[in-house]
Amino acid sequence: METNIFATIIATSLSLSQQAVAATLSLLDEGCTIPFISRYRKERTGGLNEVQIAAISEQYERLQEIRKRKDTILKTIDEQQKLTPELRQRIEACWDATELEDIYLPFKPKRRTRAQIARELGLEPLALLLMKQRERDPEAVALRFVGKGVESPEAALQGAQDIIAEMVSEDERSRQQVRGAFRREAVITSKVVKAKAESDEAAKYSDYFDWHEPLRRCPAHRLLAMRRGEDEGILRISIAPDDEQCIERLQRHYVYGSTPCGRLVADAVADGYKRLLKPSIETEFANQSKEQADDEAIRVFAENLRQLLLAAPLGQMRVMGVDPGFRTGCKVVCLDSQGNLLHHEAIFPHPPVNKRMQATIHLQQMVGDYHIEAIAIGNGTASRETKAFVEDAVRTTDGRPAPRIFVVSEDGASVYSASKAAREEFPDEDVTVRGAVSIGRRLMDPLAELVKIDPKSIGVGQYQHDVDQTKLKKQLDQTVESCVNLVGVNLNTASSHLLQYVSGLGPTLAKNIVEYRRMNGPFSSRAQLKKVPRLGPSAFQQCAGFLRIPDADNPLDNSAVHRESYTIVESMARDQQCNVAQLMADKDLRARVNIKKYITDEVGLPTLTDIMKELEKPGRDPREQIEEFEFAHGIETVDDLVEGI
Repeated sequence: METNIFATIIATSLSLSQQAVAATLSLLDEGCTIPFISRYRKERTGGLNEVQIAAISEQYERLQEIRKRKDTILKTIDEQQKLTPELRQRIEACWDATELEDIYLPFKPKRRTRAQIARELGLEPLALLLMKQRERDPEAVALRFVGKGVESPEAALQGAQDIIAEMVSEDERSRQQVRGAFRREAVITSKVVKAKAESDEAAKYSDYFDWHEPLRRCPAHRLLAMRRGEDEGILRISIAPDDEQCIERLQRHYVYGSTPCGRLVADAVADGYKRLLKPSIETEFANQSKEQADDEAIRVFAENLRQLLLAAPLGQMRVMGVDPGFRTGCKVVCLDSQGNLLHHEAIFPHPPVNKRMQATIHLQQMVGDYHIEAIAIGNGTASRETKAFVEDAVRTTDGRPAPRIFVVSEDGASVYSASKAAREEFPDEDVTVRGAVSIGRRLMDPLAELVKIDPKSIGVGQYQHDVDQTKLKKQLDQTVESCVNLVGVNLNTASSHLLQYVSGLGPTLAKNIVEYRRMNGPFSSRAQLKKVPRLGPSAFQQCAGFLRIPDADNPLDNSAVHRESYTIVESMARDQQCNVAQLMADKDLRARVNIKKYITDEVGLPTLTDIMKELEKPGRDPREQIEEFEFAHGIETVDDLVEGI
């Protein structure tokens, strides 16, 4: 029943088919991953893509959290013996987190407030009388409440006003009205803390020393910058609409005329707004705007990460990796076509050492000795100078084709070089060698190398340390998982770092696969995965379609065709009087296949269409072809730029 409610809410929110959403929720509950659902369960989901399924998953988790919160709220109110059938029904029917907290607010345990003290003194009846605004002489009425801790009519009236102020601040209609004003009119204001204005650390926030703009127009990067300044104690941030207008609107709801009681209520409403309601809604909007800014920053970070992970690979070639530098020299490594380290040394072609001739001889010798086919140069300090030097050095190679030269991003290479993974891989090498190896391997396969680095350290986002760290990690891990499964993984060469992102695996099973491979040799079929310790039927179903075995006995094991669909392909081959390998190799044979013939209750046109595409180009890498990057010749400094050219 509740799943149906969730499906309805999510389908309405995302403008999707309720049937497709319900099917997706069912698959998620079964433990299926997002990549698996989007690729192999299209019939059940109506062809939803990864982005849509991820959005459904996110909203599903949010609704489950609301469900837990409702259980806590119902239990708390019931313990107070204030849970009426009507209140229970309203809470059960509510799936908006803000509305739910508004309903709960009057019952929420809180510290001893001024209103609570006044209630303990028996002043709530006086507050209710004042709210009706029928008494001509409120002081005379208040006189009846003097005694037992209430020293005077003035004290009684003040206590009653405190109760009214809290009632106004906890009233749902009042809160919605003020929320509306914040939504339409709120201005975010940033002021410098005077004691910090002249400090060195404050200089980077000088743009925000006296800044204000409508909150709804404040971009994510600016809001995060101001919030960072606030966290460092340099800025003071406030969010507010026009206070006088808000108070006037509230008073129109509660004050019926210019009577003595009306004036007391008007003062209580103003106090309730300034002391209770405004701070509460300001905190709400501060959190909400921060969350929205986090989401935008995380979205940009994830998109940049995706582009970097899906950068074009060079493939299996013998590569030289160069980590450029001036004073400390250039660290050079030579790798075989599998990325294994063959040799490393440092050369010093640049000032202040300036051993250019010696560096040229050594570089040429390494290119020849290790049959280098491509050179990867990090894009850090001295990158352009090193690229120019390498181009000169390898121009003549005794008649052999000169290695292709590429500039490679080195973001995060230093993080990898000092990591546990790098120490395990190269226990006898220092961090400079490990960093150069990472640069070289990034050229061969960016995805396989970058998965070894914490995504936050790759350096493709802003304010990554200021946003919600749990949400950031989840989104970045999801992005890496999406990229890995989109490309597919060679089961016999992939590291445990890469395998752990394959659908259905994770760190433990990834290590078990690598250990099984080490003990038993390369996999010859996907079916062998069932022999890996702790890799059960569910994990096998989730991961099998994303793992590739180039030289497998069954050619389908090197494709994205899932094992559960092998019988369909075999049936197609039999009908064409050939085997599976011939069907995959012969375009004319595939053209004669009528895929509608193979439709069943479980397999529809979407899956059959995907199968035919995969048979055409099995194991196709979706990444683009790599292109060599060239700096414009003669442009070394800003002074070399010419207007209009």
